[in-house]
Amino acid sequence: MSRLNPVVVMYDVVTPYGWGAGACWEGLLSSQTALSQVTRFDTHSFLSSNAGLVSDIRPKQDDSLVIQMLKPLLSEAASDIPIDATLFLSSINGEIEFIQEHFLDKNVDPAQSGLDCLLKKVQNLSKIKRPGFIVSTACASSTTAVAQAASMIRCGDTDCALVTAVDCVSEFVFSGFSALMALAPDIARPFDKNRQGLSLGEAAGFILLMSEERAFREGREVLGQIAGWGLTNDAIHMTAPSDTGGRLAAAIQKSLTCADIDIQDIGSVCAHGTGTLYNDAMEINAFKKVFNNNPIPVYSIKGGTGHTLAASGLIEIIISFESLKRGITPGTMGLLSADDLATDMVAPCTSEIKTHVTISTNSGFGGVNAALVLKGK
Repeated sequence: MSRLNPVVVMYDVVTPYGWGAGACWEGLLSSQTALSQVTRFDTHSFLSSNAGLVSDIRPKQDDSLVIQMLKPLLSEAASDIPIDATLFLSSINGEIEFIQEHFLDKNVDPAQSGLDCLLKKVQNLSKIKRPGFIVSTACASSTTAVAQAASMIRCGDTDCALVTAVDCVSEFVFSGFSALMALAPDIARPFDKNRQGLSLGEAAGFILLMSEERAFREGREVLGQIAGWGLTNDAIHMTAPSDTGGRLAAAIQKSLTCADIDIQDIGSVCAHGTGTLYNDAMEINAFKKVFNNNPIPVYSIKGGTGHTLAASGLIEIIISFESLKRGITPGTMGLLSADDLATDMVAPCTSEIKTHVTISTNSGFGGVNAALVLKGK
């Protein structure tokens, strides 16, 4: 292993299942979804009334919803985060409440919702001294940020990077996805033949990456490795993916080349799996291209957590490492009857994995595709 290889030394997360990666993992294995009735705002005019909410946060508090999620995570971890780390923030909507309040009450400066303002708050919470980067590539944001951080470590541009990610469920965002006709009327059912759309969720988390050399020097426990990464763009539509899955397949191939890993070494795939008709079909087509129609365990967590937007990739990377540690994948929550294309890949129950290498994929509006090759300990 090259000493410039990016390794993971710490992570933490809050999801609708609660605080910590363990709570999310146990929730996914419980076969109980964390999606429930939204009480934060009136949903009677929207296609759905369900979402994945973090129970401990409330609107109209001293801190915004996203800061209420990030503050406990980063405050607890700050003493273990090097002040010279390179900081990344991944978010789509940030402190979106400020825009809502501006249009409803006219007494809030909407500029407060800017991601640059949120980045400064995250920098203060983490105690990092260096200016940071904002990565906002739709629902592939945090996957893209991890890829960028890992690339900088491998190239020697930095030896430590903190990637943070956060998005919340707001009425503004909920109404937007409802207007797009993208929300499932009940809950998301990724890869199900009767899937009807996605469910929104909220989450926040961070991953601390280091070069292997620095991790060894500081006596850090290595939790896994970001072995390879690949990014592509469909460039065909503002919201719809390419139905062939060709560009996602290319991103996966790039990640395998970057990791110098053969396809047979991959034991599982943590998919984007939103539960929408077009995304799930595109992903399965991509996986069949990459794996030459050979079956491989594929799963999605979004039927449990909801689609947490920019945070989804980071949450799924963490769950991927938890999966590698235990040698099993979670089942695909909400799956009742698999799509004909996916019957040999997805299941509602856990699957055993035989290698310590997995792939995590995400795709987003604007045709962006991101894939990571992850190695366990």
